[in-house]
This record gives sequence, C-alpha cells and structure tokens, in this order.
Amino acid sequence: MALSDSLLTLSLALAAEAAFGYPHRLYTWIGHPVTWIGGLIKGLDRRLNRETWSFARRRAAGILALLVLLAVTGLATGALEHLLLPLGLVGLALLALLSGTFIAQRSLHEHVAAVSKGLREGGLEGGRAAVAMIVGRNPQSLDEAGVSRAAIESLAENFSDGIVAPAFWLGLGGLTAAALYKATNTADSMIGHRTPRYDAFGWAAARFDDLVNLPASRLTALLIVAAAALRRGASAQGAWRAVLRDAPHHRSPNAGWPEAAMAGALGLRLAGPRVYGDVRVDDRWMGNGRAEANADDIDRALALYRTSCLLLFALAVGLALAVGLIAR
Repeated sequence: MALSDSLLTLSLALAAEAAFGYPHRLYTWIGHPVTWIGGLIKGLDRRLNRETWSFARRRAAGILALLVLLAVTGLATGALEHLLLPLGLVGLALLALLSGTFIAQRSLHEHVAAVSKGLREGGLEGGRAAVAMIVGRNPQSLDEAGVSRAAIESLAENFSDGIVAPAFWLGLGGLTAAALYKATNTADSMIGHRTPRYDAFGWAAARFDDLVNLPASRLTALLIVAAAALRRGASAQGAWRAVLRDAPHHRSPNAGWPEAAMAGALGLRLAGPRVYGDVRVDDRWMGNGRAEANADDIDRALALYRTSCLLLFALAVGLALAVGLIAR
C-alpha cells in the first residue's frame, strides 16, 4: 500500500471509529478481530508451552509462536488488502472500516468514563467495580484516590498502545502493519507476563512489543503536551517537565512517557507503589503533583484525551494531504 493510501485510510479509520466504535451486536455475532487473534494465541499456548520443557526450549517455542502468529495475521490481512485496493475509493473505505477495529478511541473513553460515573453514583465500591474492568491491580486495595489514579494511568497508557500505536503503524504500512502490531500487543497482554508459566514462553512477545511501541509512546507524550497547551487548567510545561524527568525511570520503556505527560499536565502524581493480586510493586512516581486524585480529575484527563485524539486526527489528515500533494 502506498503511503498516501495508508495515511488516507488512517484518517478515515480514526473518524469512523470515533463516531461509531465497534457495534456490540456485531461483536456478539462474529466477535472482534482481537478476539480472533486471541484465540490463535491461546491455541499456540496450549500446543507449544509445555511445563516439562526446559527454560531454553520454552523460550524457543515462544519465539516460534510469535512468528506463527505474525505470519498468519500478515497473510490474512495482506490478502484483504490485495483484494480491496483495486476497488479504488470503495476499497479504501472498506479498508478504513476494517482498520478501525484495531483502534479503540471510543471504547477506551467509555470504560474510563464509567469509573468516574461509578465513583459518583456508587461511591468507592462503584469505582472499584468499574476500574476492575480496565486494570490488572487488586481493586480492593484501592481507596478513592487509588481508583482515580488507576483510571487515569490506564487512560494514558492505553491511549498509547490502544490508539496511537496502531494508528502509527496503520499510517506507515496500512491494514497489514496495524494488524501485525495488534497481534504483537495482544500476545504481550496474554502471555508476556513474568510468571512461572510465561517467563520463558512469553519473552519474545514482551520484548517485541516493547520495540514496536517505542515510537508511539513518544508520540503520545507529545500529543498530550500539545493538548495541554490547548486546554484551560492543563499545563503543557508541567507535562513536558514530567516527561523529561520521570519517563525514563518507569519500569516499562514505554508506559512512563504517556503517564508522565498526563500526570504533569494535570498536576498529579501517577504510577508509584501499586498492588497486583497480592504482590506489591514499588514503582517510581510519574509527576510531582498531588496524589489525591478524584472523579473530577478523571473527567479532566478525559477532556485532555479527547483533545489529544483530535490532534492525532489532524496530524493524520495533514500528513495525508501533504504526501498526496508531493505524490502528484
């Protein structure tokens, strides 16, 4: 796919997904491309991740599983592109609708907004129930501030790997590149854990996911900084300072960038010590503001997120126009 076509597809996909999301009725009927990818990962896990094998053999099996996953995903989406591209604008429109399934602007907003609503209408227990849908930490260990910070952290991190990253690869390489990214990211979320079962088998998925998320995490931080400059009550300077000071100290090579930018923009502290299951993780704080976040701060973060999404769309359209003019 030519760069001009992939950027046009990206622009259309961002607009369509923001407007319509992924219809629930369609999900109940045929599932979702990510659930199909997840089904393949589960099958590879069952067949190739044998607990009786040595650490080295399980790591090699994990590398093979990732290669099979990427090959199947690439062949399937590459065939779709080959069929649809000759159809001109109709084909691009269909590719945009398919590509939009790998972007989660609308659903992310809905899930995070549900935490704010849960806190307001159901108190702490309502907030805990809503935040449990989007984070892996133990919600019973969270007070109101912890629930609010968890929602904002999830918003920042998922803006990077659920929206900006697939958009980046879609704009660069079309539907196939976006699908390959999403397959990698889904594999990391399913098997890229440092647990006895996945420490060896999920090593390749986790390391490759770190690599393919590098450019998007930095771009996400820049989008949040730019959005903070446009919104009253947000600080672009604070966001930039937090990114430079704190992002390199996050345990993840990528998550710290959007989290630090969001924290600095809102005058909050995010990340820090957390509990996953029964395990306490003593992470560094992102930002040096107040830790006592609340539902109002979630709403402020969502407003900043919406502006960041608009900037991403404007960037995609601008690049599509620029590349189209150069190509003439």
